[in-house]
Amino acid sequence: MKPAPYSLSPEIIADYQRDGAVCIRGAFKGWVDTIAAGIERNLREKSATAVDIAGGVGSFFDDYCNWERIPEFGKVVRESPAASIAAGVMQSQTAQFFHDHVLVKEPGTQKATPWHQDIPYYFVDGQQTVSFWIPIDPVKEATLRLVAGSHKWNKLVLPVRWMDDGNFYAGEGDYLPVPDPDADPEMKVLEWEMEPGDAVLFDFRTVHGARGNLAPSRRRVLSLRWVGDDARYVERPGRTSPPYHGHNMQQGQKLREDWFPVVWDASAA
Repeated sequence: MKPAPYSLSPEIIADYQRDGAVCIRGAFKGWVDTIAAGIERNLREKSATAVDIAGGVGSFFDDYCNWERIPEFGKVVRESPAASIAAGVMQSQTAQFFHDHVLVKEPGTQKATPWHQDIPYYFVDGQQTVSFWIPIDPVKEATLRLVAGSHKWNKLVLPVRWMDDGNFYAGEGDYLPVPDPDADPEMKVLEWEMEPGDAVLFDFRTVHGARGNLAPSRRRVLSLRWVGDDARYVERPGRTSPPYHGHNMQQGQKLREDWFPVVWDASAA
């Protein structure tokens, strides 16, 4: 089946382009049960990359790149409005799927997701990128937090390991230090209370983090990452996340479509 089209307002597109983040209410309301079933399957059938990064207090489950083996995720990628929305906010003719990421914080999990940008971890570069953060539980306390306009900073933020906040790559490199937006009044932090099926969309360069989950209920999230027309493969200082061993791409190439399918193409819509 073809992906479902979705009509975005000019205001949503403008907010995304200006702030590097936007919340779209109810876009995946009809997909909550499918996503929930996929997450439960993922929890039962973990991949080799699955980890718990809670540090022994609660549980923070993290796994990615499972959309081809978990049918519910594949269905969301190929048939939901995600691809259409992605192309719209990126202002791209195409939406090429990069990968999925499941994040489950159980009740009482104190571990916060550290402030970071996604793009320094990835082997892709470009101005047209978007990550979807789709909760299937109400989110009141364990919100996603994003620094407005940080996708336009002229340097990338130092990528760190979520387990221990150590450097992801060897050495400091030419990066900005990890910011503390709560201590910097110049930084505007965006965050939204959310209902199941809402989605926060943000640029791979947008600095973001998330609170721990001290609520009495779980916080289950499916994240979907997309790239647009200008995305190209780029070498990083070390092993990227996700690593995608054996991809054989070269600097400056478009991502190979047999691994990263173009799900939306406006010329064929």
